[in-house]
Amino acid sequence: MKILDKYILKTFLVPFAATFLIVLFVLVMQVLWQTFENIAGKGVSLPFLLKFLYYTTLIITPQALPIGVLLSSIMALGNLGENYEFAAAKSAGVSLQRLVRPLVLLAIILSGINFLFLNNIYPYAILKQKNLYLNIKKKKPAMALIPGSFNSDIPGFQIKFDEKYGEEENLLKKVLIYDLTGGKGNQKVITAEKGKIVSEEGSRYMTLILYNGYYYEEHIKSATTTIKKKKMAASNATFKEYEFNIDISSITGETDLDKENHTKNFMMLSLNQLGDTIPDLKADYDETLRLKSKNTYATFAAKDLYKYSDSIKAKDIHSDVLENFDFQNKINILNSASTKVERVLNSVKNNKNPIKWRRKNLNFFDTEYYNRIAFSLSCLILFFIGAPLGSIIRKGGFGLPMILAIAIYVTYFFSNTFGKNLAEESSISAFMGSWIAAFIMIPIAILLTRRATKDKGIFNIDVITQPIINLFKNIFQKKEA
Repeated sequence: MKILDKYILKTFLVPFAATFLIVLFVLVMQVLWQTFENIAGKGVSLPFLLKFLYYTTLIITPQALPIGVLLSSIMALGNLGENYEFAAAKSAGVSLQRLVRPLVLLAIILSGINFLFLNNIYPYAILKQKNLYLNIKKKKPAMALIPGSFNSDIPGFQIKFDEKYGEEENLLKKVLIYDLTGGKGNQKVITAEKGKIVSEEGSRYMTLILYNGYYYEEHIKSATTTIKKKKMAASNATFKEYEFNIDISSITGETDLDKENHTKNFMMLSLNQLGDTIPDLKADYDETLRLKSKNTYATFAAKDLYKYSDSIKAKDIHSDVLENFDFQNKINILNSASTKVERVLNSVKNNKNPIKWRRKNLNFFDTEYYNRIAFSLSCLILFFIGAPLGSIIRKGGFGLPMILAIAIYVTYFFSNTFGKNLAEESSISAFMGSWIAAFIMIPIAILLTRRATKDKGIFNIDVITQPIINLFKNIFQKKEA
């Protein structure tokens, strides 16, 4: 390797190592800050925290790598321009393309490393981290309860509350509980101003103590008509303190924190596994649509229309179909049609959300598959933005390069996230949603590379100002003449 290549690589690798570690540390701390709000002060052991930190670092690495490449390429090329080393190289007959050739090869290698991370290490880390967090919640059931929404992790109960507080995060405010243990729906409802969760690690029971509340229970198990429902026997009472035990043995136990109970999440699969899973999901989704459409067709009791020759058609058939029937039959036909339409509409409403979720779940797998490939190229794409940008601005250090790098990566990350969200909602295809960020950034990279190669600025102001100047010159010349 030539001395020039070694020098260029050293100029890039030193800031790359520093920026990559700084960015990785910041992103990991951001994730831990958000997560510690749920696990801090819960008696979680130090080994759990270290494992969680380790898996989080592996997950964040593919995101930190492109940022490090972008920032270090701007800084490295900016330093070379600021110190007039570009000018010295050009005077010696070394072009910009030859100067950055080792960096291009390095960027390709880093993109390959990023792909290996995304395809192998990232799914492994997601698998371990998710199961670690779920297992620690099983050992401490109070952690599984989230304020502001109905919690169904506790079997047989739907629990909702506005706030969780206290040193152990076991005190609740504005509690609403649906007791579903009877298997007949929410026939038992409990509300309370405050509540307290008492549980011991490893115990099969969780004790819930409620204060200043209301209790309502329907005693008749079922009713077929609205009149019977109104006549149901029920009991209700207010209480100052109400205590009961909940059997949580099905979600707790002496399980290892590293036990892998959940392995089918789309983020936990490699590209080969995603490729094997997606066809099955598509076939299942298509079969669901086929069965639902067949059911709708059967509900309407529709029949195929047959074409008859004119010779056997009745001559006195009215063009308005209903006019061919008497008054009573008209009423019967309209009532039957109205009933069938209402039944189909109810069926569509009931099936809308399940089908929508099936489609969205399929989109998750599809988008993840294409995004793994697209995001692995982010190192190369962002390098071809950062390197020419650094040679154009000719400014090193952490000042202006840091601002430009943040602005570029935020644009890239936002467009990538926006595209994925659109794809997950079926607004655009999974391929387009995953590659939309690349489609936006690649033309910018080509434009900056062309302008840097021709030693031009980011924008050629003369293209705008020169025609205006020429126009005024022509006007004044005509007046003088």
